[in-house]
Order: sequence, then structure tokens, then C-alpha cells
Amino acid sequence: MKYCQMSSRVIMTATLVVAMGLFAGCEIKKGSSTGDTNDSASSAGGTDSVTSAGDVKPATISAEGSSTVYPICQAFAVEFEKKATGNTVSVGRQGTGGGYKKFLNRQSDIWNASRTIAPSEEDELKKKGINFIELPIAIDGIVIAVHPQNDWCTQLTIGQLKQVWEPDSQIKTWKDLNPDWPAEPMVLFGADTDSGTFEYFTEEVNGKKKATNTRYTPAADDNVLVQGISSNKYALGYIPFGYFVENTDKLTPVALSATKEATETPLPFVSPSVETILSGEYTPLSRPLYMYVSTESLKRPEVAEFLRFALSEESQPLIEKRGFVRLQDSARQKSIETLENALKEVSAGK
Repeated sequence: MKYCQMSSRVIMTATLVVAMGLFAGCEIKKGSSTGDTNDSASSAGGTDSVTSAGDVKPATISAEGSSTVYPICQAFAVEFEKKATGNTVSVGRQGTGGGYKKFLNRQSDIWNASRTIAPSEEDELKKKGINFIELPIAIDGIVIAVHPQNDWCTQLTIGQLKQVWEPDSQIKTWKDLNPDWPAEPMVLFGADTDSGTFEYFTEEVNGKKKATNTRYTPAADDNVLVQGISSNKYALGYIPFGYFVENTDKLTPVALSATKEATETPLPFVSPSVETILSGEYTPLSRPLYMYVSTESLKRPEVAEFLRFALSEESQPLIEKRGFVRLQDSARQKSIETLENALKEVSAGK
């Protein structure tokens, strides 16, 4: 009888241990299959978190920079996240200059830029040991916009724009620019000094990057510029094409001539459109838009997959939907080749 009682306790104990083990196993499996999107990995150059069962948790991809590129990158992010990979994309819009600072400090995987990287920036990145690739992703045209009730300024030359925007500008009223126009103050709006749009515009119009008339209202958010121009009959400003397309009921575009000197016979005046921007007729204010990515971040599969999606045929309608101009297929293929060659080198440990 004593032997039988001991055997019963042993059997009961063993049964309880097995049951607890099975229950614990079920809990681990449940946790690893669902994941936890709140415990994302470090966004820049980080590695994915790993559970105790060895499963990779979803990660966050960080893209910072240009307010011009922002709506395109955000559209890419939304569609990419729908692919049920669990990975998320955080997109910032502090301007090309602000995005560069984060990229330099390894606080972002991707730097969105509305201008090409400067030689001084390349040197800084090199000193910090940051290697990168440049990926053109779309095309933009900087639109000179006025209030819809402005019925006098329908076209301008680049030379006239320079008169308005150069550092020592004497143009304070519309009449100062053209004697037939109103003797009303010209109210200016444009990108702030951290913006790639600011740098591109000042270089193309004034002949020197960051050289500008300071009597204007600057903003990092292009929506603020749209609001400013559309709220004042005597306003004039410059904004990215995508923001103009979304606000055609609030703004009127000014046709541009590439003529730089007032004494010259003006070249043809061209209005901004998808066709004229893509063809290069809308000059000199057409420009490529870029994503820069560090090769360190390319070691992360989710970053590579996001960039592949951004350059894919599938993503191109998103560019057009946000009012920007897609790259020609030949140019897009060059970006794809640049990305794939970089991924091969990363994989080979170069």
C-alpha cells in the first residue's frame, strides 16, 4: 500500500510538469508569431530585436529630411507597411539640411533631399566613416505662384526673379518691377534656409547658393507657404510642384522664361506641368529628388526591401498621385542598378 501511494504521487507530479511545459511552449509560440510592434529596433544602423525563441521582431526604418520629398516618401511608407511585414517607416520633414544633420549623426537610415549632396557634406560623412549611395527617385519643378486674383503677373523671366530675390533687391512694390503693375507692396514667401529648395532656388536664380533677399516670410512646411500666398492678393512665392498641384484652386502659376538679362529678348515662357518638367522645357527650376542611404543601413534587410519598393514600377503611381513627376524608366533603372550593386558589395563584406 505504501509503495502504491508513492507511485501515485510520482505519477501526478510528472503529469503536472509535462502539462506546465506544454502550456509554456504554447505561450512562447503565441508571442513569437504575433510579434510586438511597440518594441521596434533602433532605426538607424540598428539590428532587429530577437525574442527568447529566436524570432525577429518588426523594426522601424527612419527617413528624415526634405519637406518636398516628404509626401512621396510618406506615400511609399504607407503602401510598404500594408505588405504585412510588420516593419514600419518613420518619415520626418525638417528640411534637407536638418535631415542631413541626422544622417551625419547616424540618427536616420535614409536622408531625403531636394538637392544633390554638397562636396563639404561628402567630406564630413567620409570623416565619420559613413559610406552612402545616391538614389534619384522623382522629379520636381519649383513653381512661382501668385494669388488667383493677381491678373497682372502671368509671366516672368529668371532675370526679373533675380531682381526680386537678390540680396540687395530694390523691388518693394509690384510697380518697381513693372511700371504697369500695382503700386502695392510685393509680399514674398519662400523656403527657409534649411531647405534644399531654398538652396536650389537661390543658386539657379541669384547665381549663388543661399544668397537671397531677406524681406520674405520663410517656412519649413510648404503648406504654410501655400496658405500665405493664397491669403494675400499681392503675394508671390515659390513652392514644389507637388504642393501646387494639390492647391490649384488656391494658387495661380507664373510662366517662366530662362532669360537672365533684362536687355535680352525673352526666350519662350513655359508654364510648369508634368510634361514640361519631364522634358526639361521648364528650366532652370526643374530638379531631381533624392534618397541617400548609408551602406551600414543597407545591411538591414527591411531597409533594402523598402528602397526596392520605392524604385519599383508598383510605387510609381504614388509619385504621380502626390503631384510629382516620375523618373523616366531608363533613369529609374540606373537607380535600381546602383542599389543592387551596393547590396552585393554589402553582402560580400566590402
